[in-house]
Amino acid sequence: MPAPILATKLYFPRLRPNAVSRPRLIERLNEGLHRKLTLISAPAGFGKTTLVTAWVEGIKRPTAWLSLDDQENDPTRFLIYLIAAVQTIAPTLGEGVLRALQSSQPPPPEAMLTALLNDLASIKDPFVLILDD
Repeated sequence: MPAPILATKLYFPRLRPNAVSRPRLIERLNEGLHRKLTLISAPAGFGKTTLVTAWVEGIKRPTAWLSLDDQENDPTRFLIYLIAAVQTIAPTLGEGVLRALQSSQPPPPEAMLTALLNDLASIKDPFVLILDD
């Protein structure tokens, strides 16, 4: 039996009412909507999660969120959570991959990642996937 998904890892954090507005950084993130990947890197406590939460509130795209921790260093667990996150915006995406990952003899993670990437490429409309660590 597969381990249950911790649903709170898929929730957007709430924006605190006293959060500092960062319009210049929000604009830079908006520019990233025209690219395939945007990476935000800064030390702990610098407000990355708060910034992205504020940004997501203002964009008009489907958005999936996944809060990561050390347990997702396991490739199979990471893929299961990644599929669960994307299913919040595309409910049937990755169903075959998920079944294979949860079987008694799952295929190698590389094979499952290839299948999942093919599924992701089938999504027609632009979306945002946030991996928050």
